[in-house]
Amino acid sequence: MHLMLLPGLIFIIIFAYIPMSGLTIAFQKFIPAKGLFGDQTWIGLDNFRYVFELPSFTQVVWNTLYISSLKLILGLVVPIVFAILLNELRNQLVKRSIQTTIYLPYFLSWVVLGGILIDILSPSRGILNEFIMMLGFEPVFFLGDNKWFPVTLVLSDVWKTFGYGTIIYLAALTGIDPGQYEAATIDGANRWQKAWHITIPGMRMVIVLLAVLSLGQLLNAGFDQVFNLYSPQVYQSGDIVDTFVYRIGLLDAQYGVATAVGFFKSVVSFILISVSYFCAYRFAKYRIF
Repeated sequence: MHLMLLPGLIFIIIFAYIPMSGLTIAFQKFIPAKGLFGDQTWIGLDNFRYVFELPSFTQVVWNTLYISSLKLILGLVVPIVFAILLNELRNQLVKRSIQTTIYLPYFLSWVVLGGILIDILSPSRGILNEFIMMLGFEPVFFLGDNKWFPVTLVLSDVWKTFGYGTIIYLAALTGIDPGQYEAATIDGANRWQKAWHITIPGMRMVIVLLAVLSLGQLLNAGFDQVFNLYSPQVYQSGDIVDTFVYRIGLLDAQYGVATAVGFFKSVVSFILISVSYFCAYRFAKYRIF
């Protein structure tokens, strides 16, 4: 069992722990020509102070938390509901066909899906706006309106990923003793009562596990998705920490400032995942380790 963890452990060491030596850039006035281990000028917390004083940084953090929170909530609720509904199907062919259909978007990258969504949601030639105009309403600029852009991000992310979550919850349902459903039927319970008192409690541990793991990623609002869908028009509502770091670090070449933001994000994520582990044990008596 421990040998099975070895590939993942090696991956984490190479891509997560070894690069941590670069965190020193957050405390330097980094000049790439001098190299990572060159004679750089140390400026203490100036990079952090500069970032926190930026007028847009508060909005970026708010956008990240807002979008991530909605994704977290819907990313738990939608798969749970869909798994319960699928579990009630008795026709195995229909059940497997639906499982396959909803699972397919998970394998597509956001580069592909981004292009598809841009065409579908186009205000001039998109099929969705064509339908909206057929109903007599004005077309909606889903990817260019600050009011609609966060909603579009959340719903498209849920559509892409809920199939994967549904498979996990269906697997959890196989561990529930069928005798409980038989006993409930004898006692006169209907389907909704069985789902509420047997199915959902039987999925509790898996729900807690996925919620705990998701909470630690609260500041990861989905760089791939946002980067492929956003534009300067929606920076106010769609710019997140990761895209902010990309622009300020790679496009503006402010490497020290970008590293400071990334370091800040890592510290907050560590606190969040620690709190989530504590809450999981405190309220659900569940421990991952």
